[in-house]
Amino acid sequence: METNYFARLNQINVSDHLEKKGDFSYLSWPYAVTQLRLADPSAFWEVRRFDGLPYLKTEVGYFVEVAVTMQGLTLSQIHPVLDGKNRPIFEPTAFDINTSIQRCLVKAIALHGLGLYVYAGEDLPNGEVAPPKVTPLQSPRTITIGQQRFLERLLVEAGWEEARLLDYFGIQSTAELPMAEFDRAMKALQQAKRRAA
Repeated sequence: METNYFARLNQINVSDHLEKKGDFSYLSWPYAVTQLRLADPSAFWEVRRFDGLPYLKTEVGYFVEVAVTMQGLTLSQIHPVLDGKNRPIFEPTAFDINTSIQRCLVKAIALHGLGLYVYAGEDLPNGEVAPPKVTPLQSPRTITIGQQRFLERLLVEAGWEEARLLDYFGIQSTAELPMAEFDRAMKALQQAKRRAA
């Protein structure tokens, strides 16, 4: 039986390995690389070159690209060079380029499943506002916005009403789900999704 490495990596709760910079959460790149190599010791990555340089300069800013190969499947991610507030840097330093390469590496690994839920909501259409990161009623021990969006997507895919999940955990919204219960909720929804398929 062939192992589904995406499913294996996607099951890992990465929340304890997120680093906070300003309003943004990032998955630690050493942790992401470790999990990738534990899942597939032959996995590797490549920083793509543009005329020999590890970045591409455009009219709208600088970009980097990293390709990660796992189990023979290569997936790449392009990432802009951004400052601490996620704004483009028009005259980046070598450190800025390196930081963007590391973020890009983690996102390319996420395409293989590890921590993909962390990035849920990044692709909001223009004009749509993401919910606040933490409300006054929300404890730091509750799941992240990305985890909430991941669970909400699983609810739809499993054909469950949100009320069913809320009643089960005795909460008023997915934002109140304790971090310690995230894995259990995710596994229950993934099992329901498989049964519904």
